[in-house]
Amino acid sequence: MTPSEEILDIVDENDEVVGQATRGEATARRLRHRCVFIEARDARGRVFVHRRTPTKLVFPSHYDMFVGGVVGAGESYDEAALREAEEELGVSGLPRPEPLFRFLYADAGHTWWSAVYRGRCELPVSPQVEEVAWHAFLDDAELERRLDEWPWVPDGAEAYRRLREFRAG
Repeated sequence: MTPSEEILDIVDENDEVVGQATRGEATARRLRHRCVFIEARDARGRVFVHRRTPTKLVFPSHYDMFVGGVVGAGESYDEAALREAEEELGVSGLPRPEPLFRFLYADAGHTWWSAVYRGRCELPVSPQVEEVAWHAFLDDAELERRLDEWPWVPDGAEAYRRLREFRAG
């Protein structure tokens, strides 16, 4: 099955399931679905940052400070967070990511309920070549310096802005 054929739960403005559609249909028709964002930090507290491959369905070749992705049909946010973290980092046996908050993301072309998590990855990573074109662990100061220099996925940038507010408040 290709990523665009993956079945997703379609949700309303209250994050209640109202139907199902393929990922490709959800993207094409701007159907609201669910996503997870996991801030993955290494043993030194640095954040995993990566550039998406040019073949990604959404936001190709953009940078992201989260690992994550869509929540499959019938899957919980927590299940998706662990699955996506392990898949994108290329590891198994990670501790379950800690849920922090949720928000509704919407722009002109996309809308999804977003669950933000904090995770720890002290294992050597081997990211999926289909998902990740480049990666590094950056300290917070380096990440902040890159915010205005690199093209970031807009949903990740919004999640990161909200994460900073969450930590400050």
